[in-house]
Amino acid sequence: MAKNEYESSSSALIQLDLFNTPKNLFDKITINFFCVTCFTMTVLLTTVICAVTFFRYVLQGDLYGYEEWVKLFAFWLYFAGAAAGAWARTHISADLVNVYVKRGLLRNGLIFLRNLISFSVCAVFTWYALKFFLFGYTGPLGTGIAIPKTTVWRIPYWAGYLSVLTGIGFMTFYFCRDFIISARYLFKRSPK
Repeated sequence: MAKNEYESSSSALIQLDLFNTPKNLFDKITINFFCVTCFTMTVLLTTVICAVTFFRYVLQGDLYGYEEWVKLFAFWLYFAGAAAGAWARTHISADLVNVYVKRGLLRNGLIFLRNLISFSVCAVFTWYALKFFLFGYTGPLGTGIAIPKTTVWRIPYWAGYLSVLTGIGFMTFYFCRDFIISARYLFKRSPK
């Protein structure tokens, strides 16, 4: 992105382009994975909810343990969408800086500060997500014995915890990207 494009837009770090595709191979693989995951989980969630509704209100029965699958699918949907949103810079933010602060050093400094805080908080949550995943994967004793599982379907908890680690990890990666870009603009180095 050229410097004049940055200055002509309200904020180069927040541009909504729904038809923007990843440029490098890493982003193509990861973003396509997250998009396919979001689509698949949406279809699966819809199917399960429709099946539960059909069984409950038409057949007067129950799908025992369906909520375990719904939770797993919802976790993957949410965190895959969060990672894709971090890549596309479409996360919800109260970005009053772009509205009330004129272009210049103050605005670049505030955007830098915002990105620093976002990156730092997300990095801390990535650390906790890693510990959360390792707890589910190795069990409470850390030996792989007594791995926590759901009650009915015996789905290991780490399957859901992996979505948290993956989603927040990639959010941290893309927030770091935005932080570096804002640092370059703040210190007058044009990003490539």
